Amino acid sequence: MPEFRKDPIIKRWVIIATERAKRPHDFARTKVEEVREGFCPFDYGNEHTTPPEIFAFRPADTEPNTPGWWVRVVPNKFPAVDPNAPLRKYGRGMYDAAMGFGYHDVVVETPDHNSHLAVMDYKNVEEVIWAYKIRYEQLMKDERIKYILIFKNHGRDAGASLSHPHSQIIALPIMPKRVQEELDGSKEYYEYKERCPFCDIIDEEKRERERIVEENDHFIALEPFAARFPFETWILPKRHMNSFHLISEDEVGSLAKILKNVLYRIYAALDNPPYNLLIHTAPTSLEGKDYYHWHIEIFPRLTKVAGFEWGTGFYINTVPPEDAARYLREVSLEQV
Repeated sequence: MPEFRKDPIIKRWVIIATERAKRPHDFARTKVEEVREGFCPFDYGNEHTTPPEIFAFRPADTEPNTPGWWVRVVPNKFPAVDPNAPLRKYGRGMYDAAMGFGYHDVVVETPDHNSHLAVMDYKNVEEVIWAYKIRYEQLMKDERIKYILIFKNHGRDAGASLSHPHSQIIALPIMPKRVQEELDGSKEYYEYKERCPFCDIIDEEKRERERIVEENDHFIALEPFAARFPFETWILPKRHMNSFHLISEDEVGSLAKILKNVLYRIYAALDNPPYNLLIHTAPTSLEGKDYYHWHIEIFPRLTKVAGFEWGTGFYINTVPPEDAARYLREVSLEQV
């Protein structure tokens, strides 16, 4: 029988449509195929075709913007926002607008065109996370920036215009509505219970053990109780911290392991589906020290958002989170 479930943080409802329930093989048609473009600006030897690198992990005896790197951070050649735009707001009658100031960077995750995070070695994934952290801390220093979003689109159906593995970082002078809703909901929960809601979610999931995919000393991966999409997966630090940049060296290593394992489980169970990955973190003001908890959200692109979702703000999920967690746990990691 279908069930309504309520997100405890932003109070959004979803419908778990058990009578429409699907198994992993029902989504196989969404597979991301390995495609070799005729030319890729992120490949070795093509460094001159991107904007000059911000930084790269490379041997000390190699020059910037040359081969030799293993992770490279560059400005996006086609940015959504512009660091040279003035920070200026203005009105158009009743409408508010502002100049498109901000930063838009690309993290090229590996020189290997046909690799991706699910099949990279742990050390490579760890280096990608270090690149996120370093660039995040650099962008935080600009006092005009209020929020920094780290995200990844895997596959064309998830919005990736190039198949070479890469992530993006966008720094904005305004707060995203989705994150503000999480902050507000977390604060309301904290004011009532004097506990972080994300910490409570971790405790509850460890008690029930139905929706946990994997955990290690520092992180836990789970299918959220009110998951919007089939196989929506969250990764949360066990230590309470509101901002991603507070992650320690030991935690970077643990995050690399659980992130790669979770993405491999999704890759194997769902035959390499397109997905979106994003890091939700506190604003650069570090609001929410007591009540917010940074985390990673992963959304395999297995279904389409249609009229009901757009009309109501509800989502229909055809795979109960408990089933999704079980399918992912059953994936063998022997070949990882």
